[in-house]
Amino acid sequence: MPHLTLEYTTNLAGFDPRAALNSLNIALVESSQFEGPDIKSRAVASDCFQIGVGEVDVAFVHVNLSLLSGRTPQIKKDLSSRLLQALQKLVASSSPISTLEIQITVDVSDLDRDCYAKGSPRI
Repeated sequence: MPHLTLEYTTNLAGFDPRAALNSLNIALVESSQFEGPDIKSRAVASDCFQIGVGEVDVAFVHVNLSLLSGRTPQIKKDLSSRLLQALQKLVASSSPISTLEIQITVDVSDLDRDCYAKGSPRI
């Protein structure tokens, strides 16, 4: 725990999702809330997307961080800020100068601790 999902549009030239996941995981470890091996991250590319009505020069990068319930609002706000800062640095360094408007967002959501299940295969 936690689970991190990075969604991004494929019109972001130069965006490296693997490097992004690494930077986001580092931001989470630096928060002192998680150990590295506990973080499960994945990236999902969106090549079919719509932002607004007819806008063409727009892209997005969005992170959803799912946590077991119980953390304070302040801790969740801190995690959201850390992830947003990491994303802003990544996008700024990877995107060539263009007229593309890039929307960067982060959402931190709780998983119901009583309903979350985890298992491992028996070999």
